[in-house]
Amino acid sequence: MPKCRFLITGGSGMVGEALKEILIGRNVTFLSSRECDLRDEMKAVTFFRKCKPKYVIHLAARVGGIKANSDYIADFFTENIRINTNVLECSRMMGVKKAISVLSTCIYPAKVKYPLTEDQLHNGFPHESNYGYAFAKRALDVMSRAYRKQYNCNFITAISNNLFGKYDNFDLDNSHVIPAIIRKIHEAKINDKKEVIFWGDGSAKREFTYAKDFAKALLFLFEKYEGEEPVNLGNTKEYTIKTVVGLVSKMLDYKGKIIWDKTKPNGQLKKPSSNKKFLKLGWKEKDYTDFEIALKETVDWVVYNYPNLRGIKI
Repeated sequence: MPKCRFLITGGSGMVGEALKEILIGRNVTFLSSRECDLRDEMKAVTFFRKCKPKYVIHLAARVGGIKANSDYIADFFTENIRINTNVLECSRMMGVKKAISVLSTCIYPAKVKYPLTEDQLHNGFPHESNYGYAFAKRALDVMSRAYRKQYNCNFITAISNNLFGKYDNFDLDNSHVIPAIIRKIHEAKINDKKEVIFWGDGSAKREFTYAKDFAKALLFLFEKYEGEEPVNLGNTKEYTIKTVVGLVSKMLDYKGKIIWDKTKPNGQLKKPSSNKKFLKLGWKEKDYTDFEIALKETVDWVVYNYPNLRGIKI
């Protein structure tokens, strides 16, 4: 394996695929879990020694929706702790010049002053629906700061909100909200089902950022920022889950009934974030793709590629 300038962990995921389109032709290695299990310390060390990256964008993580986070709370904590520890330690060992790691707004405290600002990240317990994952991701922020202080490593962190787009995970037990909505309604349409059931009452509000926009924002932050504090990168416009279901139904021309199972949890009802810190670096609100345009591009991509999508077993 030749020495690589950039290493992207989680390279076969949604953001990794978006980065491929931007960084095509560059000296970049996109690492997937099939090529190296970053939970395994020796495998991680061996890979880094062969690759010898100068820069790292750390996307790799075990992720999932409400059900997965609730069912496998310990696994989400321990596996992400192992991945993050191995990536940062290997980056230090190999003298990586700069590394950026991705966190998520879901790791913010459940009881917090809105909008979510970076200085509030550790001011209370996260929502119980993603407890294990949240603390592992918070620890990634702590690790990055600790490596800066002890080893003078240039490790920075970025915070995403709800990402969506092409190459997402469409496994209904492990996906996030938009891919789950698109898959459920598309399968109802093609199988002539008269109704689709969603959890909660649809009132929960979420911010959504197109993966392609987030990939561009990550590279922008990588070039512009050197601080130890994390930075919120996401589009801050909010939509209710019910609104998203309605938009997807319209885009797929689904005429069936939408049923809301109110015996199931909504998850956190809202978590609006502030991206003012990011905007001060020079990013513009207009640099985010309009939500409905991005959603339509994603829906069309799913329809064209179905059932050959990540998370769908044929």
